[in-house]
Amino acid sequence: MPPFETAPEPDEADLPEGQSRAVADAVREALARRRMSRQALADAARISISTLEKALSGRRPFTLATTIRLEEALGLPLRQPPPRREAAPRQAPAAFGSYTRAAVAFLEGRFLTLRPSFGQPGAIFAYRTEIAWDVESARLVFREAERLDAPFAQTGTVSVPNQSGHIYLVTEFQGQYRLAMLGLPTIQGELFGILTTLVSGRGAQLTPAATPLALVPERSAPDGACYGRVTAGAPCEPAYRAILDRVRDGFAVFPGCLPPGALPGA
Repeated sequence: MPPFETAPEPDEADLPEGQSRAVADAVREALARRRMSRQALADAARISISTLEKALSGRRPFTLATTIRLEEALGLPLRQPPPRREAAPRQAPAAFGSYTRAAVAFLEGRFLTLRPSFGQPGAIFAYRTEIAWDVESARLVFREAERLDAPFAQTGTVSVPNQSGHIYLVTEFQGQYRLAMLGLPTIQGELFGILTTLVSGRGAQLTPAATPLALVPERSAPDGACYGRVTAGAPCEPAYRAILDRVRDGFAVFPGCLPPGALPGA
């Protein structure tokens, strides 16, 4: 029966390949600068010339113990310190409002999202929007799910500027933009506003469109909430329509839906 293998002691462990190559380059440079022979260095470091030759030629990696002995013999460090990792930014870029996570934590979560259907007049399109903090980019991001047309589900950045008091869900793809402009949350956490996007027109043509939009925290969603295209007669349709009707109740203005003269100067 072969003996059990044991892990090498920490100082006998091989250096990673990249670090071993860097040590070899540093040793060769030090020898050239000092006009020192490899044999003299091996003797000073108390290692065999064979060990040194194999490591310098790349036939075997340097071990930590060998590297330490070489550093002592040469009187200089051969290992580069690991690159300093930059701390992740703590607030969103200025282009999205310079907010911190603590300031926008109230927006994180999953929302039932409602808007009129573009494909079927009178129907309501329901899907999910998830808003979460992205540590690497230090900003809120959103992702759509449970869409009937899954290939068109959107992802993007959440902008929360101080000046307008509104919240923006921004999608940018190859210079094309889709924008949801939402008011501040209600006491129940609902977000109401307008979605501006492109819809399929005649043939392959895309046509700009704007429509009411409502985001309701899933914890506050009506009982029996469903996703997809919701038509008249569906159990959740009356509650969904009541939610969308609230968009016009002080959260967004649709001038074409108002009687003439209702907006001064319009």
